[in-house]
Amino acid sequence: MQDAVKLTCLSCGQTNRVPTAKRGAGPKCAKCGAALLDGTVAELGMPLHDKAVRTDEVPLIVDYWAPWCGPCKMMAPEFAKASDTLRTNARFAKIDTEQFPAVSQRLQIRGIPLLILYAKGREVARLSGARPAQDIADFVRQHL
Repeated sequence: MQDAVKLTCLSCGQTNRVPTAKRGAGPKCAKCGAALLDGTVAELGMPLHDKAVRTDEVPLIVDYWAPWCGPCKMMAPEFAKASDTLRTNARFAKIDTEQFPAVSQRLQIRGIPLLILYAKGREVARLSGARPAQDIADFVRQHL
């Protein structure tokens, strides 16, 4: 049984080891003090996205969106609700595909909003279209 998990700080990029037993105790980054599992949605840039996807040992679900996308804006509060619901079981983040078009090309994203669930450095599943919080949470739970 693994007694600690690696988590990338979604604020500064520092890799942290968090004891499994302390995941629910509000762990913080050793470098910058930011919360690691607080149920909020982090806004990512490309380098941080790539590091978290590759390094994190807690499932990471990323919302690929754009500011001009109506369904993306509609889903944002639902994504945040799902994040709060699953705060110690998964981490939630989003990346602006308009600001970082290379991510869309590399991941072959054809439409947004698109949710991609990553676990242990690999893509596990995709869910496209705007979804309510319960659907998002169920999608993550189904693949945990």
